[in-house]
Amino acid sequence: MSKTTNMTDWYWVRHGPTHEKTFVGWRNVAVDLSNTELINRIALFLPETAVVVSSDLRRSVETANALQHDRKRLSNEVGLREFNFGDWDGKHFSDVSKTDPILSRAYWDNPGDIEAPNGESWNMAAQRARTVVDRLSKKYDQIIAVAHFGIILTQVQRALGTSAYECLSQKIDNFSITHLQEKNGKWQLNYVNTLP
Repeated sequence: MSKTTNMTDWYWVRHGPTHEKTFVGWRNVAVDLSNTELINRIALFLPETAVVVSSDLRRSVETANALQHDRKRLSNEVGLREFNFGDWDGKHFSDVSKTDPILSRAYWDNPGDIEAPNGESWNMAAQRARTVVDRLSKKYDQIIAVAHFGIILTQVQRALGTSAYECLSQKIDNFSITHLQEKNGKWQLNYVNTLP
């Protein structure tokens, strides 16, 4: 459904679990969609008239497809990918803390401009996601966006106006829904990390 109001509701859904025990950024890993009861409950909870978009990574694409039902499906968005962890992707957190002890600690303690080796920073990921969000907000009233922990947090930060570090304390569980609302360029957080 095309834009009819000056407001956009964003229903962010974190993709299903991957069961990975390592950094998972841009790697295309499998997703567990075996909990069909929960998936159907989420699909029924979300607004029927919303369009559905996802990052182009498999775990988000397949989760979005499972939630789509009769809703309009938009093209996958590269800009909604998880943070690019670069050289850390696929490594266990303990291994990263051994090979890059100072940088890896700073990455989480002072998120913002600190980049993962051959990867990106919080601010870089937030900006690429913001570009997609602003473009789609101009076109649609209700959007279901299936994405990733980090990307959802960047949008929570945007709505709350807090620091990235403060946002990192927020849980975003697999399949959880976070509802943000944009009206005339102003953002509001209605709920976060909710399951129906």
